[in-house]
Amino acid sequence: MKTKFRLLAMVLAVLMLVTSCGTALADDGYASTYTYNYDYWSDYRESPDAYRVTNVIYSGDLGLDVAMKKPQSLFVQGNMLYVVDSGNNRILEISRDGNEFELVRIIDEFKIGAAQEPAAAEETAVTDETVATEEAAAVEETAVIEESTAAEEAVQAEELPTVTTFNNPNDVAVDEEGNIYVADTNNQRIVMMDKDLNYIKQFVKPTDSTFDQSLSFLPNKLVIDNSGRVFTLATNVNKGVVKFEANTEFTGYVGANKVVYNLVDYVWKTFFMTEEQRAQQESFVPTEYCNIYMDEDSFIYATNISFDEYDLVWDNAQPIRRLNGVGTDILIKNDRYPPIGELYWQEQAKDYHGPSKFVDITVLHDDIYVGIDRTRGRLYGYDSQGIMLWAFGNMGNSDGCFSNAISIEHMGNDLFVLDQNEGAITVFVPTEYGNLIYAANEAYLKGDYDGSADLWRDVLKMNANYNLAFIGIGRSLMRQENFTEAMDYFKMAMDRDNYGRAFRLWRKIWVEENIGWLVAVLAVIIIIPMVLRSIKKKKMEVEAYERNQVTK
Repeated sequence: MKTKFRLLAMVLAVLMLVTSCGTALADDGYASTYTYNYDYWSDYRESPDAYRVTNVIYSGDLGLDVAMKKPQSLFVQGNMLYVVDSGNNRILEISRDGNEFELVRIIDEFKIGAAQEPAAAEETAVTDETVATEEAAAVEETAVIEESTAAEEAVQAEELPTVTTFNNPNDVAVDEEGNIYVADTNNQRIVMMDKDLNYIKQFVKPTDSTFDQSLSFLPNKLVIDNSGRVFTLATNVNKGVVKFEANTEFTGYVGANKVVYNLVDYVWKTFFMTEEQRAQQESFVPTEYCNIYMDEDSFIYATNISFDEYDLVWDNAQPIRRLNGVGTDILIKNDRYPPIGELYWQEQAKDYHGPSKFVDITVLHDDIYVGIDRTRGRLYGYDSQGIMLWAFGNMGNSDGCFSNAISIEHMGNDLFVLDQNEGAITVFVPTEYGNLIYAANEAYLKGDYDGSADLWRDVLKMNANYNLAFIGIGRSLMRQENFTEAMDYFKMAMDRDNYGRAFRLWRKIWVEENIGWLVAVLAVIIIIPMVLRSIKKKKMEVEAYERNQVTK
């Protein structure tokens, strides 16, 4: 009897271990996380895992003597992964080779070259002046040139930073040439250095009148475009993304958030408060963005976590935006709901109550983007049309779960998630199911509609409840002008918009193909009644004439 109880206890323990945090072992031996999507009625639909955990990188795995402390951000360039270890005032540069990760170097300071050292510059200036004086009679022109050079070096020396270490860095970016940009927050600057960590230039507090000079310049997040322009989010700046030209010139703001206010508070403040009371109240001002990411086409994706949760469904909150050059949101939203993450945040357990708050976002190839939700430690993937591809992840301390997910990046289709509390980086790679979704989407965008339809059919074999597969097949068929079959797939997906488009196109072609007999039928319908009416009229006229003759 005792043996039976022991066996039962062991079975229950194993079940609890496997199901904890929604994580289990897949058939291939890798940790897998509960993955789902929403159907037409917005109900949960379990699905195969789109991603699996292949590695969790801790400080000890990198050989760090000092563990990561409150890391803030990730950045990927090629096969290099950069981690902003804010609590230790450093950047970790890590190389990847397959599933192996190696610490290349720790970036905790930058170098001022010998030719740029302030002391050396001053000494050079004095030497040049002496030489110029001694040789004034013989080489007056050379002296003028050297004196000018000395003056330029002195000016450069004045512009050089006086601090060569970082103080609470919060973000990093690397351009195609290998130049490194660091948001050196507490030193109130963005530092640019070359790949050998030699100082190049810095972006500092704007002196423009549009920037409140009473505020400190605290760059928090940054991105760089192909022209070397720097875009940064600065703490306490709510006018949008701060923009600098490549020459460090401040040129304004991009994409300011909308003003968020409560109508009742607005009316009360406007009509029932004195000027003194209004001055003491919080102003209705735009909110700050939480994070930004620049895609391969130089569009900025921005996330916003300050909004009224009831504005989400009506797309007034816009937690994810894609900003063009003038700051207009051009994110495509062709699903029944905008990309807001969790749909049932009010019904969730108390610990996870509240809407999704996207603290970071990354954009893969083909405009597929993935947001990380700090409320549930969950990843939400969307395609270029704003349709959810999958959602997975949870709160916890098992592989694939997070206690405080703070940043997300990608290398190819692989995803990296930084957990601030754990000081760990989780590596997710796509499963066969996930790769099929990406391949089907890519084939469609490349114009391979037959191939895309075949791939979506393979997806359906693995997940018969995947609406996007029906839509994908329908779109491919519609591109092939097979509108009747496309309508069948749109009908199965309950996609009324695409069904309506396919029906209108089918109707147009049907009319064009049958216009001959349609005209004939129409003519018959119109002409025969006209002939009959004419005959009847003539007959009536004859009868009337005959009656008149009889009367006479």
